[in-house]
Amino acid sequence: MAIYFSKDHEWVKVEGNKGIVGISEHAAHELGDVTFVELPKTGKSAKQFEVLAAIESVKAASDIYAPLSGTVVAVNDALDATPELVNESAEEKAWIAELELADPSEVATLMSKEQYEAYLKTL
Repeated sequence: MAIYFSKDHEWVKVEGNKGIVGISEHAAHELGDVTFVELPKTGKSAKQFEVLAAIESVKAASDIYAPLSGTVVAVNDALDATPELVNESAEEKAWIAELELADPSEVATLMSKEQYEAYLKTL
């Protein structure tokens, strides 16, 4: 399973034609204490870099963008009851949605973990 990152601080773990999406540890840290995650509806279709979901924290509300195009096939319902999972485990337990990917080759426009870490140093 490969992981990729967007400049908007989303990650996607890709396996075959499925992608699990969330926000990076960096984004979670920048947001502060997360108070609400608006999950996408199952069946929602999203194009790459379009709004997929939303997240609210004590500091700000932000959109979460789809790092890859696809259709939502599952969401992480645990975030409804415990949005703070994003702060505790942004890149593991706090995944937002699973997508059936429309075009897995779009990963070419994303960054590897190493590239993302280098990108963060430029911010």
